[in-house]
Amino acid sequence: MIGSLIGLIKEKKPSLLLLEVNGVGYEIHVPLSTSFQLPKNGESAYLLTHLVVREDQHTLYGFATEEERKLFRTLIKISGVGAKMALTILSGINVNGFVQSVINEDIDTLVHLPGIGKKTAERLIVEMKDRVEGITNNLESSASSTSENSTVIEARNALVNLGYKNKEAKKILDNIDTKGLSVEELLRQALKSLNR
Repeated sequence: MIGSLIGLIKEKKPSLLLLEVNGVGYEIHVPLSTSFQLPKNGESAYLLTHLVVREDQHTLYGFATEEERKLFRTLIKISGVGAKMALTILSGINVNGFVQSVINEDIDTLVHLPGIGKKTAERLIVEMKDRVEGITNNLESSASSTSENSTVIEARNALVNLGYKNKEAKKILDNIDTKGLSVEELLRQALKSLNR
């Protein structure tokens, strides 16, 4: 098993990168949350990894934090959730947000993630309920943080639907004090900040 890699980023796309380690180029699939934290092409990067071996292919997945890798490994053990869906989940919500959604049985937040329908969200909540403990140590226990998370996710999805890239939408919303704002108010603030 390849547990981690350190090398030079030769090519970087939103969810795939080519990392050169001692003359060998590794194609590594990464969630957007990891991709945003990586340096530019030509710079050195360190990634925790998980190797999925199948008859017809070996696929390497990379993560910026141990929490992301733990969640990924837990998700792929669930029936009907493959590596691709696990990566999509990690790209759409941070680890704390996902864990809170499961603990609070917040189906609404989960169905806003790409490719997650109501049935899948319900299954995730049922099957992950006993497994999320220990994935993260910095849980915000208040339910309000989860609804705030879901509001930010909705606003980000709305910006993406308006034509902004996921990374741009995230950056725009990161510069806004989102506390207590509705999705509509968040969007208004986001669009206002772009016109300044």
